[in-house]
Amino acid sequence: MRHTPVSSFLKRLAGGLLMAGAACAPLLAQAQDWPSKPIHLVVPFPAGGSTDAVGRLIGAELAKALGQSVIIENKGGANGNIGSDMVAKAAPDGYTLLLSGVGSNAINYSLYESMPYTDKDYAHISLLATGPNVLVANPEFPAHTFADFIKLAKQNPGKYTHASSGNGSSGHLAMEMLKQAAGIELVHVPYKGGAAAITDTIGGQVSVLFLNQDNVLPHVRSGKLRALAVASTKRNPAYPDVPTIAESGYPGFAAESWFGLSAPAGTPPAVIERLHQATVKALAVPQVREKLESVGFVVIGNDPRAFSRFVSAEIDKWGKAAKASGARVN
Repeated sequence: MRHTPVSSFLKRLAGGLLMAGAACAPLLAQAQDWPSKPIHLVVPFPAGGSTDAVGRLIGAELAKALGQSVIIENKGGANGNIGSDMVAKAAPDGYTLLLSGVGSNAINYSLYESMPYTDKDYAHISLLATGPNVLVANPEFPAHTFADFIKLAKQNPGKYTHASSGNGSSGHLAMEMLKQAAGIELVHVPYKGGAAAITDTIGGQVSVLFLNQDNVLPHVRSGKLRALAVASTKRNPAYPDVPTIAESGYPGFAAESWFGLSAPAGTPPAVIERLHQATVKALAVPQVREKLESVGFVVIGNDPRAFSRFVSAEIDKWGKAAKASGARVN
């Protein structure tokens, strides 16, 4: 019996579907059995910092939600590149995850002349939390408000200094954004880390400092530093009386650090979905929210598509700031 073109097409289609089903069967089985062993969460910075603290907080709750141990691995170096590259090249089986962030997954793409990974190497799961950079000054600094600071800087181009935790840090690039938006000129003084930058700002060796909200919060509360503005579009709960730069004449201005959960590209969608559900559950735990919000973080917990769009926008935004600053790392 001769096959009509339609029947031949249907047979080919059926054969193709069977082959696709056979190829997907191992992945589906793997997703259904997952997790059957401990999960490794790579934190691409040393123990003791904000990234490490967030990673351990979320890791403990993920372990409860998934019924498996979550082992934190600190793999610091190259502003997060070493640990991030380790995850990018890991098996896409859901057992190696990354505590992704603004440095290693947004800023570094424009900061480093050569990168060992790209954003396409990741399957993003959820944005955990964001936190703004905060512009602070010594209480003796002549500008007591953000408006005063802008006026003073415009009247004295190049006279005042701004500290940062290092070349290409979010604080450094946040000031570059502000300098462009406001038409001011300050001298950049990079430090090897936020602690030294805070010490010299308190001591008056530098004029102002842009740094993550959780790092400067204790010093603002103690009165050793004065907060002039926060770099988020909405006021931060930990700084309720401090205006945003956006509301102070620069609409839409935002320069925030953030933390997310990501996996190697190719991780089965079913595993990504389970991780997303577990992450949302972890972020809903009252003690987790309280710990994050107490130091100024805004809890998010969005879905994989929204997080991926967010990362793409961040890469573009910070890339423009890095280009304008001329900051490069070999």
